Amino acid sequence: MSENNKKKASDLFVQALEAEGVDHIFAVPGEENLDMVESLRKSTIKLVLTRHEQGAGFMAATYGRLTGKTGVCMATLGPGATNLSTPAAYAHLGGMPLLMITGQKPIKKSKQGQFQIIDVVGLFAPICKMSKQIVHGDTIPSLVREAFRLSEEERPGAVLLELPEDIAAEDCTESVMTPHKRYYASPSDVPLEEAVALIKAAKMPLILIGAGANRQNVRAAMCDFVHSTRIPFFVTQMGKGVVDERSSLFLGTAALSAGDYLHCAIERADLIINIGHDVIEKPPFFMEEGGKKVIHVNYKSAQVDQVYFPQLEIIGDLAASVSALKDKLGGEVKFDRSYFEMIKLAIDVHIEEGADDARFPIIPQRFVADIRKVMGDKDIIALDNGIYKLWFARNYKAYQPNTVLLDNALATMGAGLPSGMMAAMLNPKQRVMAICGDGGFMMNSQELETAIRLGLNLVVTVLNDNSYGMIRWKQASAGFADWGLEFNNPDFVKYAESYGATGHRVTCAEDIIPTYEKAFLAGGVHLVELPVDYSENQKVLIDELAKKVCLI
Repeated sequence: MSENNKKKASDLFVQALEAEGVDHIFAVPGEENLDMVESLRKSTIKLVLTRHEQGAGFMAATYGRLTGKTGVCMATLGPGATNLSTPAAYAHLGGMPLLMITGQKPIKKSKQGQFQIIDVVGLFAPICKMSKQIVHGDTIPSLVREAFRLSEEERPGAVLLELPEDIAAEDCTESVMTPHKRYYASPSDVPLEEAVALIKAAKMPLILIGAGANRQNVRAAMCDFVHSTRIPFFVTQMGKGVVDERSSLFLGTAALSAGDYLHCAIERADLIINIGHDVIEKPPFFMEEGGKKVIHVNYKSAQVDQVYFPQLEIIGDLAASVSALKDKLGGEVKFDRSYFEMIKLAIDVHIEEGADDARFPIIPQRFVADIRKVMGDKDIIALDNGIYKLWFARNYKAYQPNTVLLDNALATMGAGLPSGMMAAMLNPKQRVMAICGDGGFMMNSQELETAIRLGLNLVVTVLNDNSYGMIRWKQASAGFADWGLEFNNPDFVKYAESYGATGHRVTCAEDIIPTYEKAFLAGGVHLVELPVDYSENQKVLIDELAKKVCLI
């Protein structure tokens, strides 16, 4: 190979990323990444600096979640790499395609002894589909291609490539590989016919829609299946919006694992058609030996454990599986829906309670209802992790896929703001709102500067109760004293203004909708502080549910 055909390894890496269609890399670079930074400077890829590696990782993972294409982030060795461990786990459990590129000291000679060196590849192996160090520049094209294949292939997840700085600077002769589209097989007739027999024999079948159906453009097939068969459906938290939840067949969201009004229907069902759900997301029902039957419909076979052991599996492309099953069923499935209709009525009445409550600080039912009124059919809310996530899962109806971005797999705090930022970048014509508790917001609040620098239109809601509210609720439900979980907050309006954002503080329930409309109309980055009263957590989610008696 002539000298003219040689290229620097970091240039080859960036060219391989360009071949995969990468348009952004989210990063906090270090000195071990400087060859990559220089190669990016000469590329078509935009480098987006964030203020913490978690911000970069959460943004990249959310890019993967919303597009189905691998999001890419970059950090240096040691502490830079370890700060990506939470986003890696977030993508790994949440089924989001993510590539992390980390730097490392030279591997051919010792530059600074063992300074900052840890086994990053070994550290990330348990939470990645692939974790490898690049030891020669000519392996970059095949490793990048394999990384993207694995990250995007069902079930999607995180991959890591470590690029030592001496490898990044060496000369290479290989060329990039051309990616190709991944296709999934269609299911055979045998399991489909068995499924048809089970469904037609069932007296009270239900459909469960999980996170897997929120990927790979499954919406059209799912809507056809639900409305052709007329089988009522419920969703997991990460399955919200696959089918419009204004449907008369929608029973609700399994926000709690057991004991909610929806579980009256789940317990009465004799067959669950489980589409796109797996046990990584907290299970919304518990199977028992000799109990209800379950049909597992997914890209991959079921991960069996004590609470999940389906009797029949339909494996293959999800849209193709659902469409084929619909065709074989041949239209509406006949059974007595009266009990499910009673449950739906009870749930709808329950969710409306408190929606116009004027109390201040504001109760969850009111702020969820008002935010639903402010947001359009295709507008997006990105939730951090806290007790309000349960209120939104139960009370906020989603009309389109991936318009309610929440994490019920790792369930990490600190992801709400970066996720909302990514949604705003990808959907500049939609209203986007990040919804955070005061605890979760302060974990990555510095990314407000990144949002302003990127020129985003984003409203950030901070629900202020001066405590870790979710844990206080758990503390109360376990019968412990209310102790040890309260803190003080900054003046959130001044805090937002110090970054150049516009701050708002709602002082009465009637001001919620006007404040949001004003913020969205103005454009730019806005922070809205909502003082909240979480006493309803105890009343509604503990006391009322403990007294609930399922309809007979």
